Amino acid sequence: MQQSRKQEENISPLARISIMMKLTIAIATCLVLCLVLLLPSSNISNPHKSDLTTNGLNNSERQSEKLLGGLLATGFDEKSCLSRYDQSMSKPSPYKPSGYLVSKLRSYEMLHKRCGPGTKAYKRATKQLGHNELRSSGDECRYVVWMPMFGLGNRMLSLVSVFLYALLTDRVMLVDQRNDITDLFCEPFPETSWLLPLHFPLTDQLDGFNREHSRCYGTMLKNHAINSTTIPSHLYLDIFHDSRDHDKKFFCEEDQAFLGKVPWLVVKSNLYFVPSLWMIPSFQTKLIKLFPQKETVFHHLARYLFHPTNQVWGMVTRPYNAYLSRADERLGIQVRVFSKPAGYFQHVMDQILSCTQREKLLPELATPESQVTNTSRSSKLKAVLVTSLHPEYSDHLKNMFLERPSSTGEIIEVYQPSGEKIQQTDKKLHDQKALAEIYLLSLTDELVTSTRSTFGYVAQGLGGLKPWILHEPRDKKTPNPPCVKAMSMEPCFLRAPLYGCQAKTIKITPFVRFCEDWKTGLKLVDVSNEL
Repeated sequence: MQQSRKQEENISPLARISIMMKLTIAIATCLVLCLVLLLPSSNISNPHKSDLTTNGLNNSERQSEKLLGGLLATGFDEKSCLSRYDQSMSKPSPYKPSGYLVSKLRSYEMLHKRCGPGTKAYKRATKQLGHNELRSSGDECRYVVWMPMFGLGNRMLSLVSVFLYALLTDRVMLVDQRNDITDLFCEPFPETSWLLPLHFPLTDQLDGFNREHSRCYGTMLKNHAINSTTIPSHLYLDIFHDSRDHDKKFFCEEDQAFLGKVPWLVVKSNLYFVPSLWMIPSFQTKLIKLFPQKETVFHHLARYLFHPTNQVWGMVTRPYNAYLSRADERLGIQVRVFSKPAGYFQHVMDQILSCTQREKLLPELATPESQVTNTSRSSKLKAVLVTSLHPEYSDHLKNMFLERPSSTGEIIEVYQPSGEKIQQTDKKLHDQKALAEIYLLSLTDELVTSTRSTFGYVAQGLGGLKPWILHEPRDKKTPNPPCVKAMSMEPCFLRAPLYGCQAKTIKITPFVRFCEDWKTGLKLVDVSNEL
């Protein structure tokens, strides 16, 4: 004991400090090991699943973004529809859905589940078809049937319009599945189907619905065949670019009061008629609550409704990863030539270059003198995605930037997914390619579109983009100016009813404007952005 004390007394102060430091390190190491063993194994094996990700979003925020801010419902099998929750390619939308819209969508999903195909309510409702005089008990389900008309862009625009009408009127929307819609889109509503059953009692009559049909609402008004005492079991609504004045009465408050009593409505349309729904007084109050940012209607509803099938999504992800993902900037150029015959025209090519270079979307070519100074600059990669039925436009751009460098030192890579030459609506592969190209355009940072192009309208709405719109050429000459910046990302209602019951309302409504690319069309704008 005394010997041990003598040994301790012989230890120098520096040695004592060294021993204490070693003990401290040993204790700290033990504590760290204990903490590591207590952590969930998933956080060790995959650090990206930690509570705080590299981009500053925690798990709850990431889940919210995955569900598009609450737009999408949970409960789907992710593998059956990869596009529904795959946000890896897109930037988070700066436009958040209102709480009222999210709540309304959840309520709609419950309604659709209660009244959709295969339910007792649906069977009761189909038995009413064919009866002219109906007595309402107040608890029946009511329906609106969407029919696909014209090209893919027209169909997506009219489908969103009909769905909004269903939300506003508490109807269940069912879509005609006899074309290729199941090859394009996944089911949007959980635990039910939006597809109109093939054995629907009126299936054989659907193709025959037109404005001359006895059940066409406009024709019945024209023939004074509508009265408040007799409620038909179904009516056909004709909402086209060339619809008659009687058909346009659909947008009048008084007519909506009558139509609200009709159990089944069948709609054929090639238009985005949302702006005129805002002009119906009983709808406007609800719409303001649903969409405080008025130019987000299509953006939110399209991202809610449209989820490409896995086959189409592969057509999106493969070219995106191969050609667009590594770029510093992405520019989309959508070219639609309306002249007949359509094709490659030099004045259209000149217009594209004039617009993109004037607005600094694409650089000019370097002069021989400037090429020497540009060699020392750091090269930024800009990917240019061109969509057109005619590949000559992208070929011209590609060759231009291959033969000479850009004046800014940027590297310009041009890519076009397909060039079909002619539109082939209702051909499965053609429509799938078209849908994939719409989504690719929506993933760009800047967008140039053609005047009155429904294809471009859908892309800009999905992507939340305000595009540069190419003016329509006259007399085969490049317009000056070549393009104009869109005032909002909303599509244009190209053939809006400017007269009749909504004429005065249009003039005094600040958030509805005439379209940049069609002076008799209407579009929604968010006036708060102008303040």
